[in-house]
Amino acid sequence: MAVYTDVSDEALEAFLADYAIGGLVAFRGIAEGVENSNFQLRTTQGDFILTLYEKRVNVRELPWFLGLMQHLAVQGVTCPQPVADKTGTTLKTLAGRPAAITTFLPGVWPRKVRTCHCRPLGRALAQLHEAGRSYAPVRHNSLGPAAWQPLLNSCRSGAETVQRGLEAELDAAFAHILPLWPGRDGNPDLPRGQIHADLFPDNVFFLHDSVSGLIDFYFACTDILAYDIAICLNAWCFEVDGSFNVTFARQLLQGYQDIRPLSAPELAALPVLARGAAMRFLLTRLYDWINTPADALVTPKDPLDYLKRLRFHLATENVDGYGV
Repeated sequence: MAVYTDVSDEALEAFLADYAIGGLVAFRGIAEGVENSNFQLRTTQGDFILTLYEKRVNVRELPWFLGLMQHLAVQGVTCPQPVADKTGTTLKTLAGRPAAITTFLPGVWPRKVRTCHCRPLGRALAQLHEAGRSYAPVRHNSLGPAAWQPLLNSCRSGAETVQRGLEAELDAAFAHILPLWPGRDGNPDLPRGQIHADLFPDNVFFLHDSVSGLIDFYFACTDILAYDIAICLNAWCFEVDGSFNVTFARQLLQGYQDIRPLSAPELAALPVLARGAAMRFLLTRLYDWINTPADALVTPKDPLDYLKRLRFHLATENVDGYGV
């Protein structure tokens, strides 16, 4: 369960006294997610989400995230909205952690991805990108390419315990990613804007095969728009056995281009962007796999799932491999 910080009944009731959202009815931890402590909160006025921000979130950046969600909602993107207390404050402190209450979104995330999910997902992602164009504040991607080599270096002592030869394989993969990365080393850049950067199935809610909302914007940042697509290709288009589902990818890309057509350079860059997305999540999972204590409440995700994805993208030379 993604609950790192316990909240006592007394502390919660005192916290809620600052809000005009009614009295406490029910309160429980939410299992999904691995970064923050999340709770479903029910009051006499309705359902809300309470989030306590843990170590990986920079407290100084929280206003950027909360502001982005408010901006996207004004632009028509359904996402959680920060709830202000009686003084108009949306970011507070609870149990020694920065904390915020946000609105609750109806819907369920797909435990098993199906073809019918992928085109609506692509459309929702493109709508997010279009809506984010008018959000002026910039947030650097702290888990972008510049962070990958230091992450790998921090994992070298434990990489071989996960799989023999893993360290050397990741070193070799860097040679196929970083020299080709858009905007680096003289490579032409691609359109940039506000991206979600973590749009996994458990962050997308559906009702009757339509997207009912997007959640968990705490990795959002200003980066290459097509990189967000590459993250979704990794997160949504692989089967449990590690095989790539080209039908899912085709539907995702068609849905995206229903709203925002991709340029030829963006399409051409998809293989290297997908390699980079696989590398980013492989490395953060590898770090957590090596460093999470055995008695932790959160079970770290297997980094080798993303090694299979990385190998696929390294063998994919052009966008034809993604169903375009």
